[in-house]
Amino acid sequence: MNSRMSARSSHLLASLALTAVLAGCAAPKAEAPAPPPAPVAAVVPPIALSPRVVEQASAYRAYVTRASAISPGFASGSDVAQGLTTGEAYEPGQLLRGAIAYGAVVALQDPAFVAGVRKFAADPDQRRTVAYEIMKDPAYAVGFSGSSSAAGLVMTALGGDGRRLLTLGHSVHQAAYDVQHQSWSKAEVSSRQERMELAKSLSAQPTLGEIAETSRLQMAVSGSGQLGLTGGESASPPYTPLVIHSLAVAALAALGYADDASLAQVMPILSDPASATCLSMSKLNLYQCLAVAKPHYEDVFCLGQHVLEDTGHCLMKGAGVTEPADPRVQAAAEAALQKASTTTTVKSHAKKRSRN
Repeated sequence: MNSRMSARSSHLLASLALTAVLAGCAAPKAEAPAPPPAPVAAVVPPIALSPRVVEQASAYRAYVTRASAISPGFASGSDVAQGLTTGEAYEPGQLLRGAIAYGAVVALQDPAFVAGVRKFAADPDQRRTVAYEIMKDPAYAVGFSGSSSAAGLVMTALGGDGRRLLTLGHSVHQAAYDVQHQSWSKAEVSSRQERMELAKSLSAQPTLGEIAETSRLQMAVSGSGQLGLTGGESASPPYTPLVIHSLAVAALAALGYADDASLAQVMPILSDPASATCLSMSKLNLYQCLAVAKPHYEDVFCLGQHVLEDTGHCLMKGAGVTEPADPRVQAAAEAALQKASTTTTVKSHAKKRSRN
């Protein structure tokens, strides 16, 4: 009996051992798969324009505001000297950079253009590729949806600044003749050499923008403020380089590639050789004018012609805007037409009398 129980125990133990071996050989229970990672939301960079670029735009606005406030109602030689000092105070390269920078801020006020650029900003690779194409060729920006309306805004804004200076220049130019009825205007300017040196010094010194204007422009870039622009209409290409470069800088800002980190690529776009030559020539013509001007009324002529009119002409030409007719030329043409009409009438009457 004991031997039977012993045999059964041995058999049970063998069965348990076999079961344990088989259990150890069984495939382990598969663990539940980990949930897929949550998709990473695309980070769209904010619209950004380097403060250094905004400062260039602010300095441009400051000059246009000050120069536009020059009054043609000169009453003394000191009035003329003050007008010259105000009008001369811009460095051509900086004024051009500021005009393009301001044009970029203006273009960012066009919702259609910004939306047309921003649709390429969500994908990092696409955003980088598009930005590279703009840096390589600023004209790439013309291909964005909304570029025609943005170009119209830029042309209206920059062309309007040029028109104000040009029109004021016409008035100051005319004042050079009007003031000759006043004795002070015929007196010779004292310290003529110092006056020339001052003109050259002011033409070489970079200027700063007003704090309030810089803040206003920064808010306009970020979308938290408006420039209050009116009258802009869509303009069809071709555009001038100045307008194209304004659109290019605005597009880079909308892509997040015009901040301080990209400044080295943005600054070269703030240029236009044709406009740079135009502004530099206006300065050379001013120096030549001052070199031969002696009485105060001749300084008035230099201010009207080579500071205000020439600078306004350069801005309007750079923006691709048609200049208004010079009222002096128009008046001369009307006078000539009237004279021709009168002469014809007199001759006609003379012929009739001779026949009778």
